[in-house]
Amino acid sequence: FECRPDAELIPTAEGRVERVGEPDAPVENHQAALRQAVDALTLQGHWQAGELKAIGHRVVHGGESFAAAVQVTDAVVESIRAAIPLAPLHNPANLQGIEACQALWPEVAQVAVFDTAFHQTLPASAFRYAIPEAAYRDHGVRRYGFHGTSFASVSRRVATYLACPRQRLNLLVLHLGNGASACAIRGGQSIDTSMGMTPLAGLMMGSRCGDLDPGVLLFWLQEQGEPADQVSDWLNRGSGLKGIAGTNDMRDILARAAESTDARLAIEMYIHRLRHYIGAYRAQLPELHALVFTGGIGEYAAPIRAAACAGLGHLGLELDEQRNLMPGSGVQEIQRMTAGVKILIVPADEEVEIARQTLEVLAPSTA
Repeated sequence: FECRPDAELIPTAEGRVERVGEPDAPVENHQAALRQAVDALTLQGHWQAGELKAIGHRVVHGGESFAAAVQVTDAVVESIRAAIPLAPLHNPANLQGIEACQALWPEVAQVAVFDTAFHQTLPASAFRYAIPEAAYRDHGVRRYGFHGTSFASVSRRVATYLACPRQRLNLLVLHLGNGASACAIRGGQSIDTSMGMTPLAGLMMGSRCGDLDPGVLLFWLQEQGEPADQVSDWLNRGSGLKGIAGTNDMRDILARAAESTDARLAIEMYIHRLRHYIGAYRAQLPELHALVFTGGIGEYAAPIRAAACAGLGHLGLELDEQRNLMPGSGVQEIQRMTAGVKILIVPADEEVEIARQTLEVLAPSTA
């Protein structure tokens, strides 16, 4: 990113290195991946030595330690490490990225931006589970919520679009990608969100189950004698859309819906969960400025948006079918002109949000 004098952030290049460390992967570790990215950027003339001023890292789980982005220190690294039991699939890789950058650029400031930070405004009535208090006190078992970087970006962009101060903004946001979650935002702050202690809870997702009766876990573990790692694999990698329709790709499922009973059922279940959370969070937001769709499915799956909003005029949500089908760019309005509440498509822009939060930590007066 390039930071202009008015603090506007302009992406100058982007890239991706995937399957780091996996068998037959192009690179063996995160440090090699970063070196490959640096070489590519240098070769293409995107930067010169010494131009790198800061590095922003997405960190999935910050526990209760972080309510905002922070500059990386040894203490911050240890706090991220302490949260590994809460996000065993994510935080180790996040730490590897930080440590690789520290090795390559020890003189460059680094900032950790936490997915959980946006939800640290949840009231106790929303983040506590109805289980013995010792589980929270001694082990940190509570709702943390995720996709916070996305929700922060969306709320910032919608506030600008509606010319409404963020501290007055009320939104119901649906982040729908392979991972999916809903968030109720009142006065610019998260007051409820569908993911929980882990990213497994809430909406039906690509390969994750979403909300599940805890008794199902007891049944598998106790009655069927399934090992915990097998149950974890089913819930994280074999459930959701994939568990019902055999694939986690909503595009394929929509294409097969006409002739596939499983595909139709997957869509119906997905919509049922969406409408459940729309109704629940609408009840918590008596004044609602907009229902927002973001993420890959939220932005590109018009049939999902239409089904999610169908028959919700009594909630002020009236989708315009023609506007919903018209492709566009930037923030798009897809509600009827006479609707009481706006329905918006807002493209996900988490990289810009990470860069912006990095700038705010390191140069708050400029930001």
